[in-house]
Amino acid sequence: MFPGGGDMQKLLQQAQQMQADYMQAQEELQEAEVTASAGGGLVSATVSGDGDLKSVKIDREAVDPEDVETLEDLVVAAVQAATEDAKRIAEEKMGPLGDALGGLGGGMGLPGM
Repeated sequence: MFPGGGDMQKLLQQAQQMQADYMQAQEELQEAEVTASAGGGLVSATVSGDGDLKSVKIDREAVDPEDVETLEDLVVAAVQAATEDAKRIAEEKMGPLGDALGGLGGGMGLPGM
């Protein structure tokens, strides 16, 4: 027993459950994909829930050899939009777990945290 009546076994079980929940959320984020577009759908980007760029699709109408800069801007905008959506999803999934684990010493020294 800890001072104040805490139970070490119960605390360890809670930490293990939090670790399992955290790892499950990480796996779900790796499998999730978010697609966003720019230029009215001329360019789209797909990003995984953990932020990896998976693909970029460019409509033929967006390709103008005389105006490469606009295409570049559309690609950047689509990737940024998809990345922001992926961050939002990650915060929704990991927010409570990340806050709890971060607040307890950055993962409490447990493997995988």
